[in-house]
Amino acid sequence: MTVPTGGGALAEPVAPVGRGWTATLSLANGAIWVGWYGPLQILLAVQAAAVAPPGVAKETVLAWVTGAGAVVSLLANPLFGAVSDRTVSRFGRRTPWIVAGVVSGSAALVWLSGARTIWSMAAGWCLVQLTLNAAFAAVTAAVPDQVPRAQRGTVGGWLGAAQILGVLAGTGLATSAPSLATGYAACAVCTVSAALPHVLCHRDPALPAAARPPLSARAFLAGFVFSPRRHPDLGWAWLTRFLINLGNALALLYLLYFLRDALHRPDPVGGVLTLTAVNGATLLATVVVAGRWSDRVGRRQPFVLGSGVVMTVATVGLALWPAWPVALAAAALLGVGFGVFTAVDFALLTDVLPDAAHRGKDLGVLNVANALPQVIAPVLAAPLVAHLGGYRTLYLTAAATGLLGAVLVRRIRGVA
Repeated sequence: MTVPTGGGALAEPVAPVGRGWTATLSLANGAIWVGWYGPLQILLAVQAAAVAPPGVAKETVLAWVTGAGAVVSLLANPLFGAVSDRTVSRFGRRTPWIVAGVVSGSAALVWLSGARTIWSMAAGWCLVQLTLNAAFAAVTAAVPDQVPRAQRGTVGGWLGAAQILGVLAGTGLATSAPSLATGYAACAVCTVSAALPHVLCHRDPALPAAARPPLSARAFLAGFVFSPRRHPDLGWAWLTRFLINLGNALALLYLLYFLRDALHRPDPVGGVLTLTAVNGATLLATVVVAGRWSDRVGRRQPFVLGSGVVMTVATVGLALWPAWPVALAAAALLGVGFGVFTAVDFALLTDVLPDAAHRGKDLGVLNVANALPQVIAPVLAAPLVAHLGGYRTLYLTAAATGLLGAVLVRRIRGVA
């Protein structure tokens, strides 16, 4: 086994992690996204159509189920991050929760495959979100625990690439499965097996029992509310991530309707697949390169600011020149911008964490800035398109939102 750090669970890591550590942690991260996106992209929609009672639209069932899961996800990530911060075991703080999360999540996926009612389906998906978020919180917290600052952009890039590949793998497994049960089982097996190499081959530094703070319910709950006044860099980092993610979500949310209603494409579904492929290819091509480049120059802010400008150019193009070639170029630029942002922003966030004892909790709170825009974007987009100027207003709003987030990164003082 290897120990990539040089000084215990609460020490600032100084020894570089090896390629094997990065590869296995990235594989574990990708495994979690398989467990999420196989159901989200394909399986839940098929199941919703099967369990919808007479008079209830399958779209409504799917919205109820995924909405309930989103709420659980928002709460579970910081909760399990905080719990893992306090975990004392000979296997370390994070490893027990990676194991428990992927094993329980895989079991929940198999159980979900047998759901025959709306309520059992919702309960099953909420359980999947709860357990896989436990694993995800531990995986992300392992980076500031064990990766030195000068290497976090590179590691963040590989984690981002694994996330994209996990989404594709989960979608592929769900699409190629001959039945609903087989699709869920395939995602479950992949989720467990791909996470095992990291927990078997690499040791997680243990937290001494004496270093764990006394348990107080009041202090534990109060810890989830961070003060931007006390930790301004953390607050600005959260707001930057939230706004750029919101701008990206607004830009991508109504692609199908934009192609059908504004561009009048003869095959809007095929058009979305093409744009998604272009976006994914450019994102995958830039995410690792940007992270490594950021490490080499020792700076984060210029990359985040530049990514926001690139994404702004893309969305302004969609707003002012709605045409198919512009849409292709915008998809490519959005992929480039979001790829750079994904890698470097993660490294930036780990650099502004205020306290080694609460890395998991703080990252969980920061991860809310990833999930919350997915909930808010539909609420904002619908009135913008229907009543406030249509797609031009939507894409200009997306551009302004993302650009504001990118500019606000300059307010962070502790990271160059």
